[in-house]
Amino acid sequence: MSAEDLEKYETEMELQLYREYRDVLGLFSYVVETERRFYLTNSVDLQVRSVDNGEVFFEVTMQDAWVWDMYRPARFVKNVRVVTFKDVNVEELAKSEFELPAEQ
Repeated sequence: MSAEDLEKYETEMELQLYREYRDVLGLFSYVVETERRFYLTNSVDLQVRSVDNGEVFFEVTMQDAWVWDMYRPARFVKNVRVVTFKDVNVEELAKSEFELPAEQ
């Protein structure tokens, strides 16, 4: 496989992933972004924890999530638990933000 073939394959995979994201977005209420992944979910619990030396970390638990990852064969995940020392962003989606306009 040439470098050009690999680049074409990755471009096609990214396009397929975007199309899947667009198709499933309306099913979810929250976007969760961690240092490594991007998730869509309807159930998210974010807990701030600290260790004895004073460092703070985040524990994020999600149920029935969709994961933005083009290398995963199945992007729907029943349970997700993320533990990280990096920032976590949780946003609630406004349903009107991703509704398609009505056909004229």
